Amino acid sequence: MNADLTTATVPNVAGAIETIESHLHPEPSYDIEKHPMPSGREEIWRFSPIKVLKPLLKEGEIAEGLDWSGDVPEGVEWKTLSTEQGRELAIEPPVDRISAIAAARSAATQYLRVPAEAVIDEPIVFIGNGKGGHAAESFVAEFGPHSKATLVLRFEGSAQYACKYDFRVADGAEINLVYVNDWAGDTVHAGQISLEVGRDARVRTVHATMGGRALRIAERARYAGPGGELEQFGLYFADAGQDVEHRMFVDHNAPNTKSNVDYRGALQGKGAHSVWIGDVLIRKVALGIETYESNKNLVLTEGCQADSVPNLEIETGDIAGAGHASSTGRFDDNQLFYLMSRGITEEESRRLIVHGFFNDIIRRIGVPQIEKKLYEQVERELELVHGSTNSGDEA
Repeated sequence: MNADLTTATVPNVAGAIETIESHLHPEPSYDIEKHPMPSGREEIWRFSPIKVLKPLLKEGEIAEGLDWSGDVPEGVEWKTLSTEQGRELAIEPPVDRISAIAAARSAATQYLRVPAEAVIDEPIVFIGNGKGGHAAESFVAEFGPHSKATLVLRFEGSAQYACKYDFRVADGAEINLVYVNDWAGDTVHAGQISLEVGRDARVRTVHATMGGRALRIAERARYAGPGGELEQFGLYFADAGQDVEHRMFVDHNAPNTKSNVDYRGALQGKGAHSVWIGDVLIRKVALGIETYESNKNLVLTEGCQADSVPNLEIETGDIAGAGHASSTGRFDDNQLFYLMSRGITEEESRRLIVHGFFNDIIRRIGVPQIEKKLYEQVERELELVHGSTNSGDEA
């Protein structure tokens, strides 16, 4: 009965999405020839370190995936599918050359399924370990109707890792997805994450980057029906010589949906570079939606660069609300003055400000061991800044 009512009253927008013709939206395709080698002048590549990413841009033989470990809760399915089966379950084809090569070079597809109505109280934690050299992987996760779960994917070790991930969240589900990039300093990691939010589903994602030489992730989300709610939070640390790039795209292709994107980064050291591209598309059918996207960058030392570009593409005027914000700057002088005027040292004042800057994101993760590690990383970043400042004073 519910299925008949849905068909009668709501258009099947997820299955009939109009083509987007825009320099921001290349045509999705598994055909690598549709994704030519970038020169760095293309809109979707102009902020990216092409030379560093070059190993992931080249075609090659089938490559191994990461070495995965973790405990599978009772009732949850984890298995390996063929690449053909993985493509049939994928939400969309690759949208850039690296994700297309990841799909082409994957030996198989890792598959995770949480059944309908399942309630998994403890976080499902999997660790992907890079063994050095090139790795390519496809990953598909499906969360059944009205299921509740938290999935944590943590990346460690060293690799040149190209990936294509798809997460399908069914109607009424409540899902948390946490990605922790804790790579070794020489790792290059790039690819695509596609997410589909079902009718009346609630999804929260948290993406934390605190390691690696270069990271470039295209994070894409769309809706399978009205009423879906999406929150996407992220934090990143870009140190000397490190490139971190998050490219967000939220496609409001169904009415009465919501999205909220909030990414925050800290940069320190010469050559530290962060990129955040936020893009929200509100289609003609997306009546009554609410959306907001925000990116904040805290520059801790000289020699850093933060590129932040929010975009809104609106095709209907009948919306509940839409907005975006972007800021990049040093410590707030007023905040420093307020704390120091109350007897707190300048060093401690800076520490408190940085913790406050990231705390609103970290506390949303809901996995104590991950939250603890991120707070420790904040402290390490502050020690690096303090050390470089002292070196400069001595010079």
